[in-house]
Amino acid sequence: MSDAAWSADALPQDWREGSFALRVMTPDGPSVFALLGGAGFDMTPAFGTCSAWLNSEDPLGAIRREGVPSALDLPAALANAHHAARNAEKPWLLAPVDLQVIKAAGVTYVRSMLERVIEERCRGDATQAEAVRAEVRGIIGDDLASLVPGSAEAAKVKEALVAKGWWSQYLEVGIGPDAEIFTKSPVLSAVGIGAKVGVHPMSSWSNPEPEAVMVVNAKGRIVGATLGNDVNLRDVEGRSALLLGRAKDNNASCALGPMIRLFDAAFTLEDVRRAELRVTITGRDGFSLDERGMVGAIARDPAEVVGQMIGAHHQYPDGAVLFLGTPFSPVKDRGAPGMGFTHREGDVVRVASARLGALVNEVDRTDECPPWTFGIGSLMANLSRRGLPR
Repeated sequence: MSDAAWSADALPQDWREGSFALRVMTPDGPSVFALLGGAGFDMTPAFGTCSAWLNSEDPLGAIRREGVPSALDLPAALANAHHAARNAEKPWLLAPVDLQVIKAAGVTYVRSMLERVIEERCRGDATQAEAVRAEVRGIIGDDLASLVPGSAEAAKVKEALVAKGWWSQYLEVGIGPDAEIFTKSPVLSAVGIGAKVGVHPMSSWSNPEPEAVMVVNAKGRIVGATLGNDVNLRDVEGRSALLLGRAKDNNASCALGPMIRLFDAAFTLEDVRRAELRVTITGRDGFSLDERGMVGAIARDPAEVVGQMIGAHHQYPDGAVLFLGTPFSPVKDRGAPGMGFTHREGDVVRVASARLGALVNEVDRTDECPPWTFGIGSLMANLSRRGLPR
């Protein structure tokens, strides 16, 4: 990724007017900042963590009430986030969450649901994918897009597919009453904009999963949104859904950022529903891909998915973030015809949405990405040394 141009247009188009939460690594340690109307406020003295701030009764009001005005140079911190050009003596952007649990919803879009069925049918063998894709579509088609998960109509489709011997665990969570919700990555393990994202070298069929991500407080209220890349090993998950952790949770396999856009009078959940996501992939081999998808094409409303994640039966006292699932599943051939897409080292993946900004990362092997060493214990020790929160 070009040191000069990688961060161009990475900030939301109207970042000087919105309300944002972000985390910045400083020479003293990680700090939590707010942006309100383009002005910076250090929230670390009052709260210590992003989690504590967003779990407060009035996160927006707390910005002016408890934040310390700060001359944060956001463009400079963004530019310094580039993994190959970083000056450790200067601030850089981190993934914007800390103690929140990192959850993800799967197969919430018809396209990704059908691709998971394809992975399952060909047992993770990419060479069979195109033939299986045609077979699946010949039986199922695309008319599942109109089905309401858990509805009587969906139950009838299930009965018909079972009769044909084509029922799948992915169709169960795609059109059945219960969404697939899993833990994507441990607390504090996510990487931010400019960092490398990891693909395990055992995989020969991998892809990004660009997603809108809901930021949820401990009471289950959605307080904002950000962008995520749920990097996935398709061949591993295709071998068995019981290998989901192996396919999803690897070093640097979860990217979030660049910032959390907080809900306010000018940006609400409805804006997320109407948002367009764009993913571009640029490889060192000259390969390029550019696709767009609508968050609103999701089969389950974002609020419903969040409601299945947290409630009377499951709590997250530090809050959570929830990947909503991806409307993308790249199938463009990157080699021999019919072999489809897989990542290669050096791929630059850009996930963008006009009012959330752009999350840009470069792909590398998981064992070549910087190891994750700064966990919960490190954060607590660092805040204690700094006497934070005060």
